[in-house]
Amino acid sequence: MQSRNARQYPAAQVRFYVDADLLGLAKILVQVRNDVTFPGDQGGVLHKRQRPACPITAPAAKDPVWIPQVAAEGWVIITRDSAIQGHSREVGAVVEHGARMVALAGSAARTKFEQLEVVMANWRRIEQCCEKPGPFIYVATRTSFRPLLEQ
Repeated sequence: MQSRNARQYPAAQVRFYVDADLLGLAKILVQVRNDVTFPGDQGGVLHKRQRPACPITAPAAKDPVWIPQVAAEGWVIITRDSAIQGHSREVGAVVEHGARMVALAGSAARTKFEQLEVVMANWRRIEQCCEKPGPFIYVATRTSFRPLLEQ
């Protein structure tokens, strides 16, 4: 039974999935955006919108498990991987499932603050990724945003 004071809010439309390797950044972003989720996210209310719990419940989920799920949801993946071009399984999963990915790279994306700086410096470009069909991978640094894989 629901309490008299409990409020119902319209659902937020999640558009971005922040990978487990950026959990600290994810927990910052969900405080200011209701369209971001991460593995293990229980959901929440922000700006009078209810963000649902993330279907990827375990931060330890392996790429072959979560990449197809996130791609099926149509979310843009934000991850940290300075050597993504060398990870053929991850790139293969992106291609196979039509995923859309932005990888934070470079030595300037080590700490939460540096990761936030890279994301904020590129936020408009990251948002534009929502309009593009996958598969693709862009690599973002504080000063650049370049395609690694575009179909």
